[in-house]
Amino acid sequence: MLRSQTFLSTWNQERSMKWLVLLGLVAFSECIVKIPLRRVKTMRKTLSGKNMLNNFLKEHPYRLSHISFRGSNLTTLPLRNIRDMLYVGNITIGTPPQEFQVVFDTGSSDLWVPSDFCTSPACSTHVRFRHFQSSTFRPTTKTFRIIYGSGRMKGVVAHDTVRIGNLVSTDQPFGLSMAEYGLESRRFDGILGLNYPNLSCSGAIPIFDKLKNEGAISEPVFAFYLSKDKREGSVVMFGGVDHRYYKGELNWVPLIRAGDWIVHVDRITMKREVIACSDGCAALVDTGTSLIQGPGRVIDNIHKLIGATPRGSKHYVSCSVVNTLPSIIFTINGINYPVPAPAYILKDSRGYCYTAFKEQRVRRSTESWLLGDVFLRLYFSVFDRGNDRIGLAPAV
Repeated sequence: MLRSQTFLSTWNQERSMKWLVLLGLVAFSECIVKIPLRRVKTMRKTLSGKNMLNNFLKEHPYRLSHISFRGSNLTTLPLRNIRDMLYVGNITIGTPPQEFQVVFDTGSSDLWVPSDFCTSPACSTHVRFRHFQSSTFRPTTKTFRIIYGSGRMKGVVAHDTVRIGNLVSTDQPFGLSMAEYGLESRRFDGILGLNYPNLSCSGAIPIFDKLKNEGAISEPVFAFYLSKDKREGSVVMFGGVDHRYYKGELNWVPLIRAGDWIVHVDRITMKREVIACSDGCAALVDTGTSLIQGPGRVIDNIHKLIGATPRGSKHYVSCSVVNTLPSIIFTINGINYPVPAPAYILKDSRGYCYTAFKEQRVRRSTESWLLGDVFLRLYFSVFDRGNDRIGLAPAV
């Protein structure tokens, strides 16, 4: 047995070296993602006090688990809310499975995690996929690059078994980062894109599409419930909708076009006055973005209207006035979706209050918005690939 294990290890290492040599001969294609990837302090830095990190992990154990309801194929995966700034969930890749924390992102279409061959500082602080330990790993020489608003990565496409709860995708194509720049402070290992396949930077079929095509998901939908303040309680569900997470009826909004989770916004108002989107505009419903982002001039006007003052990269207000500030209302498909001040005012690590409105880094000829987690904490969201629409209802 020892001899066979040694032979297998040596064979895997030789195969890895040949694969690396082949990769060195391949040019990387480039893809610019229009959604900035937010940089935040690592949990280790945030909880840097004596024993704070260890105590936190003991109080909030995170296990790879799911809930499958009887009589349905609904798979519900728990997400961890990290200071209302992002939501991460666990998946596994390989045989035997290796576990990764990923952001389930409706703003992109690629699944990627760090490679064991990545020597960038960003990779050294995150879990890296050890492909030579997986018996189901299959390499390719197809490479790609992704440029985010705050960093970039380059990687190679590979195939292996990926698990999301009880959903299993065998021979799933995914990205392995070979180099990462400007992404050192992220609080997750990788990204699992849930947008349409035409937006894939790597050209690989997204895992949701592969599961859907293979009949592993009973209904071609997934949905998000994002908790506020609480670290636990947030979920992403696949194959159906758990009605316990929202109130009333779902309001269905057709996509502007199939191929991207973008909807038409009728107008944006405050105190019954139109403050933005006067002729209608487009908004990407994006679980991978923390804040609400829009055109710079419009964001500046909102900050003036609520009396916010700039300090560094944020705009601050006195915490004592939060309850007196007006709601900002997004009217979508004829339905009003208020965002009250306690939702769009956040607190930094020192307890100071700042707004959740931010200028988009990518400038466009037409007015467009990103409705991120600040909006989605208020409204349970259903992404219906079968009918190219998004359902919204007040979250419980």
